[in-house]
Amino acid sequence: MISFNNKNNNRGAKCSMKKIMPLMLISTVMLTACNQGMDDLNQYVAQQKAKPAAPIEPIPEVKPYLRYMYPGHDKDPFDTAMLAPSAVPIVDNGIKVDTSRVPEFLEGFPLDSLKMVGTVYKDKTLWALIKIPDGAVQSVKPGNYLGQNYGKVLSIEESQIKLKETVSNGLGGFKERETTVVLNQ
Repeated sequence: MISFNNKNNNRGAKCSMKKIMPLMLISTVMLTACNQGMDDLNQYVAQQKAKPAAPIEPIPEVKPYLRYMYPGHDKDPFDTAMLAPSAVPIVDNGIKVDTSRVPEFLEGFPLDSLKMVGTVYKDKTLWALIKIPDGAVQSVKPGNYLGQNYGKVLSIEESQIKLKETVSNGLGGFKERETTVVLNQ
């Protein structure tokens, strides 16, 4: 229970009242300064309302679309038969892909995502170290495959791997191309 009859409590209340009184006086003076008349504001609003309104420009006239027919162009541009004609000549140059063999692990990655990071000799054979996208390192030797285009490793040197890839020729057959994977510095 709080008692205000105590002399210490009375002294503390008097001290805090002395501190609050100047603040109350200052805030009262400031609030009375805000209570000035609004005559200047009313006068400004009346002046703005007395000005004539600016004319609004009319909406521009929409010109009608004039269709132009190009002479001699009777084909339908949305006909899908135009995109993939049925009479495509198949060029088969005798190159076949061995689909019966089990694909190796590195054939699951695009060739441009594989990086050669070094070489190592193992059983008197030079092996290349290949870094896959997740950061793991795999080793390959001549005869292994890597990349998604049936890339067979032909030879390995200290700074590069030579591959023979079998890619589509675009006409239903395959063609071979040589590719190199260079050491990633």
